[in-house]
Amino acid sequence: MHEKKITNVQMIMREGEVEYAVLPWADYQALLRATGQGGEALEAPERPAVTPSLAQLVALREAQNMSQEQLARAVGISPSYLEMIETGERQPDSAIRRALARALGIADWEGNS
Repeated sequence: MHEKKITNVQMIMREGEVEYAVLPWADYQALLRATGQGGEALEAPERPAVTPSLAQLVALREAQNMSQEQLARAVGISPSYLEMIETGERQPDSAIRRALARALGIADWEGNS
């Protein structure tokens, strides 16, 4: 039996514990086949048309392994201002929303025009 090593796994942490493991689709399919749960190639699910809300900002940033400082610098704001956005203390204007979306590789923010 040929064993394929999965090396491109991203761990998403919450409160110091691993909550999710994210792996490439091809590795997921191989894992299913190896456990006898997927004889045929599975199709990738359709992406939802829903855009994320600002309440998901921390999870999106952490999923990309970015620190607050890294994201703040990429957007052109201070880390303390980003922290206020993440906690809901401040609502960013549309330019900062667009910059956050661009830095995180998402289409746009919910409610953004």
